[in-house]
Amino acid sequence: MSFAVIVVAAGSGTRFGGNTAKQFLPLGGKPLVQHSLELFLGQTACAELILVVPPTGVAVPLPAFLLNHPLVRMVKGGSSRQESVRHGLEALTAKTEYVLIHDAARPLLTEKALNTLLAALPGKDGAILGHGVVDTLKHTTTSGDILTTLERSVLWAAETPQAFRTDAIKKAHAQFADLSVSDDSALAELSGLNITMVENPDANMKITHPGDLALAEAILATRGGSNAEGFRVGYGVDIHPFTAGDAVTLGGVRIPHTHALKGHSDADAVLHALTDALLGAMGEADIGVHFPPNDTTWRGAASRIFVDKAMQLLRARGGSVVNVDLTIISEAPKIAPHREAIRQNIAGLLGIAVDAVAIKATTAEKLGWIGRGEGLYASAAVLVRL
Repeated sequence: MSFAVIVVAAGSGTRFGGNTAKQFLPLGGKPLVQHSLELFLGQTACAELILVVPPTGVAVPLPAFLLNHPLVRMVKGGSSRQESVRHGLEALTAKTEYVLIHDAARPLLTEKALNTLLAALPGKDGAILGHGVVDTLKHTTTSGDILTTLERSVLWAAETPQAFRTDAIKKAHAQFADLSVSDDSALAELSGLNITMVENPDANMKITHPGDLALAEAILATRGGSNAEGFRVGYGVDIHPFTAGDAVTLGGVRIPHTHALKGHSDADAVLHALTDALLGAMGEADIGVHFPPNDTTWRGAASRIFVDKAMQLLRARGGSVVNVDLTIISEAPKIAPHREAIRQNIAGLLGIAVDAVAIKATTAEKLGWIGRGEGLYASAAVLVRL
């Protein structure tokens, strides 16, 4: 099931205080909204993500890999949350059956909770995450006088994301544009849609007051266990023989040469080694398991797709790359004239600064199979933060 996502990050955060809107305040070493963005973009079923930002045109303090991500588009919000969501719906271009609407102020969404929500959608017009009310609830007058006690066994506190059939929720927003409601499921109810409530298996608190940030930090640390704010190292190597051709591709850069490299996809040994290093840092199986060499799907494919997949897995875990160190051993071609282009390309793939990418090249001094010009060797070491 493919889906589109609208992340609402258009609020001014005036109730929170300070000069920075709460959705862009730091949480766990990154802007609060980034946690949700990385989770959604880490899902292969995510076809499009609309980030609704403040209408005032303020700078969005997110890293380049998110701002320039091919699935992400930013649109300006409106004067209310409801109007902001409508702007997001109107900006959708992907033809998906369902759209997920999520508040940036809920950064603790987990993959388990997301999968629970998606599993409830078949046969429904929509589903929303929430949790059953555990406190005794009183209905009072505006002055605080108690009128009655509510039956809590049938009461739920609604959360986000809330998922709907795309065409149905678009119609509901258009039909009730002049009616102010507190969430999108209220519009769905008014439209007579069949919406189900899904119990969230994990904490999914909304950041509303300054003290909530400290609690969210504690929850993130608990989920991360001993690896919270920790680091891991990954290492990968790749070897390819030369074959007939007029160029090699290394680090995503085409380099004219007397031969080509023979192997899986475009035989980019640098990106293959980098992919294995990223997978190794996460304790994942190697590139051959994720992309079998006998699968014709990858014949001649650009190797950046392997790096993109590894980065999706890393970001889904809330991780990021700190730096990468790559070494190429070959008698030819000369790497130095292309070093900066390779660094730029890899920095873009990993979402890190160019100065966090090292490319070293050397020869085998005419020794062995490399020295005889029979092939090329590449290795990669990466440091990731999880």
